[in-house]
Amino acid sequence: MSETTDPALDLDADRLREECGVFGIFGHPDAAAITALGLHALQHRGQEAAGIVTFDGKRFHSERRMGLVGDTFSRREVIERLPGHVAMGHVRYSTTGGTILRNVQPLFSELDAGGFAIGHNGNLTNGLTLRRNLVREGAIMQSTTDTEVILHLVARSRRNRFIDRFVEVLRTLEGAYSLVALTNKKLIGARDPLGIRPLVLGELDGCPILASETCALDIIRARYVRDVKNGEVVIATGKGIETIESIEPFPPMAPRPCIFEYIYFARPDSIVGGRSVYEVRKTMGAELAREAPAPADVVIPVPDSGVPASIGYSQSSGIPYELGIIRNHYVGRTFIEPSQTIRELGVRLKHSANRAVVAGQRIVLIDDSLVRGTTSVKIVRMMRDAGAKEVHFRIASPPITHPDYYGIDTPEREKLLAATHDVEGMRRFIGADTLAFLSVDGIYRAMGFERRDALRPQFTDHCFTGEYPTSLTDQMAQEALPRQLSLLAEAS
Repeated sequence: MSETTDPALDLDADRLREECGVFGIFGHPDAAAITALGLHALQHRGQEAAGIVTFDGKRFHSERRMGLVGDTFSRREVIERLPGHVAMGHVRYSTTGGTILRNVQPLFSELDAGGFAIGHNGNLTNGLTLRRNLVREGAIMQSTTDTEVILHLVARSRRNRFIDRFVEVLRTLEGAYSLVALTNKKLIGARDPLGIRPLVLGELDGCPILASETCALDIIRARYVRDVKNGEVVIATGKGIETIESIEPFPPMAPRPCIFEYIYFARPDSIVGGRSVYEVRKTMGAELAREAPAPADVVIPVPDSGVPASIGYSQSSGIPYELGIIRNHYVGRTFIEPSQTIRELGVRLKHSANRAVVAGQRIVLIDDSLVRGTTSVKIVRMMRDAGAKEVHFRIASPPITHPDYYGIDTPEREKLLAATHDVEGMRRFIGADTLAFLSVDGIYRAMGFERRDALRPQFTDHCFTGEYPTSLTDQMAQEALPRQLSLLAEAS
């Protein structure tokens, strides 16, 4: 049987897709095994493919595979093929380029100065333009991912020192990036001038570590040192965190990290930008309860993303919190079956109602976001079938009205429910008795601000506001984004 990609049949198809995750460690005898553990902790950021590159002092070694980290990197024989005291890894969800092995990162190439491997979390809005220029000049591309242009640009730089080449290339990039790169002498990390995608610096037994989230440090009992600053390049060349060199090649800019890291992408146990993701999501739920109270008997989360916000909503409103939906974590995609009736039943393989909690109750359903709305339709119907008296839907973020071009895989604007319907139209579409969203200012209050600064927004929030960020190298990207998106779709 084949697997469905029809969002009407697959609840997970109506979610924002994770970006990617990166990890690197310098100077540890078990570098590959530690990197595999770090990637396990970052698996939520990408489930399509994983890869690890190591350097043993003489040669680079690479293993890249489709599927989950545990499918390949839990096997001893694979780790033994990755010797060396330096390693970096990547988990992938494709935002540009197809899901094929040649797009799996880290990408690696031999340059005149030696080997160079790189992993990228984010999206280059000028990636296709750079790619076409390189191909026109004779470059031979091996993948369809925007990350490969960095390899080619570094190779073509005429600077003497590698780090000067690397920084020169960063100045040509537009969009969002957190990068981890590996040479025969260095482990390098970099964030874009606005710091849209996260990257943290840690330490284990004196060995410097770079990772997308702090949860990757926790799993290996590493110490969190600090966040890599927006626009910063950090370089490890020896054991000891004190050996880290920092370069800030861009003029200072106020950071604008992606607000969706707090709403959805980061793991709840991570600390992002000094804030507990779990506590922020609970606070968003509490703000939602104050802004949009519901006449209900029980608060029910849409698992798993709505759980922290539901706890906050329950605590703020005084309405009891219950698990009214049970998720089966051991089911992949919904299978296509021979009849529509069986296909509809297949949805229940992943989520089922807890009738003992739902029957006869006025329920308030909490989810973190609403994208196409197809999941919400099925969840509301499931609650009514289980005997819910009333269904009040509450979303712990504002309506998503604009697509993303910085590393989040969002549908085209016309497929975003909030872009084509007002709140009442969305309520009718999903079949709830009432529907409400957390306001934009409510998000900012949950983040510790009085309100959103309209002149200098504190976060990248264009999915809600339509105001796309512009960095030093990104001034013209905003106008070019719709065309870039269509071109990227053609290239994929």
